[in-house]
Amino acid sequence: MKKLLIMFLTIIFSISVTPQIADGGFDSIKSENLMMTVETLCSKVFDGRLPGSEGYDKAAALVSERFKQIGLVPAGDEEYFQYLNVEYNKIESPVVFKVIYRESVISYQHGKDFILRGFTGSGDFILPVAFCGYGISRPDLGYDDYTNINVKDKIVMVFKQNPSWKINDEAWGQEYPREKSTIAYQQGARGILFVSKPNDTKPQPLIGSVMHGEGVQLEDFPQLHLSLETANELLSQADISINECQTTIDETINPLSFLTRMNAEIKVNAEYENSAKTVNVVGMIEGNDPNQKDEYLVVGAHLDHVGSQAELLFPGANDNASGSAAVLEIAEAFKASNSKPKRSILFVLFASEEQGLFGSKYFVNNLNIDPEKIIAMFNLDSIGSGDSIQIGNGKSSPELWNIARKMDKENFNLVVEDTWGGGGADLTPFYEKGIPGLYFVSKYSYEHLHLPTDTPETLNLDLLANIVRLAYLTAREVADGNYRKETTIK
Repeated sequence: MKKLLIMFLTIIFSISVTPQIADGGFDSIKSENLMMTVETLCSKVFDGRLPGSEGYDKAAALVSERFKQIGLVPAGDEEYFQYLNVEYNKIESPVVFKVIYRESVISYQHGKDFILRGFTGSGDFILPVAFCGYGISRPDLGYDDYTNINVKDKIVMVFKQNPSWKINDEAWGQEYPREKSTIAYQQGARGILFVSKPNDTKPQPLIGSVMHGEGVQLEDFPQLHLSLETANELLSQADISINECQTTIDETINPLSFLTRMNAEIKVNAEYENSAKTVNVVGMIEGNDPNQKDEYLVVGAHLDHVGSQAELLFPGANDNASGSAAVLEIAEAFKASNSKPKRSILFVLFASEEQGLFGSKYFVNNLNIDPEKIIAMFNLDSIGSGDSIQIGNGKSSPELWNIARKMDKENFNLVVEDTWGGGGADLTPFYEKGIPGLYFVSKYSYEHLHLPTDTPETLNLDLLANIVRLAYLTAREVADGNYRKETTIK
């Protein structure tokens, strides 16, 4: 009886982790194939895949060749490429940041003690440093960090994030590095040092970022992000810590701006291009049902990451070589499947998600098909780390959410209960057009977000493969016509 019970439980378990339909596409999805693609996209030849760069162009050429090998129909402006223009900033070596006090000089390590903003300007100077709180100038609200200090020909140090408190319950604005830099520049400053708010539960680390906000590029205005330890050394002669600075401002809701009595040396060499050409990569599998092939499922991920700066590489394995590999693997799976989908499927690798969803916005706003014909969009972003699966936008697309949940419960049982609405990342432009969608992401996935340590070795390959399998099974249901387009909840 004991042996029979063990056999029965074994059969039940095998049913619970095996897809309910025999499908060659599902069986074709392999973790080793995904890892091979991730490792390739993270290699130095692609230089962190910053749109506008030679490295990104090489990555786009690679995935377009993969689309061709898979047998996808070209669906771009020119073959698989859909062209758009973005800002681009190339940061060359060397990079220098030193603190100078009397006869003492402390040299700091790029990537460890400080990082450059992706849209830093150039500069080469030694100047005094002034601390200027949150770097906010809102005289209309009675708050201005620059009121009682002269920062002409100085370097200002400010908190990168805005305060959690408000005045008259009004939003601050001035939240992006470009805005705070412009304010400092208009006050006569020559450069800016950002510091994460130290009293936050988890202060932001030194991330590589090209999310900079709108406005004119300050090409002669260096912009650095300092570690908390480096910031405290700059404040050491002022007898105050960076934590105390935040506490004082937050408790009094008044500016605290002063000269640090320290000088800093900055050397940065950046080459800025206002309108650099880049591409989305788009391929299609045409549906085989005469009544449904003019309806489309979009399966997408962003190909870009934040590039490199002065030879410091940000590989972007989880964010988002993992999602890019998934799109390729799902396309391969549909081609390897026993049956063709009834609906057509567009596979898209987007540019410039990291700069502000520019690739996905451009794609949605320049469709050569009726947006009403897009039945759903699946976004795969940062799916290679963590220990479980989260599917976002379930509150806005509950029917799609229920399909994905059903597929998970029948096969993997890895999806957590919580979701959200309103799109998210590259799904957002689709949501704003009223297109239902799901956002596949791994839970607890951001330990190495935008850090040089986001490497292939940090990925959970079993989880990565299972997320791709779940996305494929869910896409299969939609593409096979087993889902009617729902009204997206606003």
